[in-house]
Amino acid sequence: MDERDEREKELARMGRLISIVIAGTMLLWMAAQWIGGELGLPDEYVFLFDLFALAGFLWAIFVTRQLWRKRRELDKS
Repeated sequence: MDERDEREKELARMGRLISIVIAGTMLLWMAAQWIGGELGLPDEYVFLFDLFALAGFLWAIFVTRQLWRKRRELDKS
């Protein structure tokens, strides 16, 4: 297997990880909102869940940008 195929597999793994993080973050955030409403948690806790979800989405954006840049470099070579 040559180096290009190995890099393609690495980029595919990164893409799968990003998609899992996005989907997982969304599902956990939705569950936290529902549970928070059912338990009557104070707004501070609900806001904390929002911040955790925001951190997950920002991480996904950052890593997606890295993936995009690596893909462009691989296409140039």
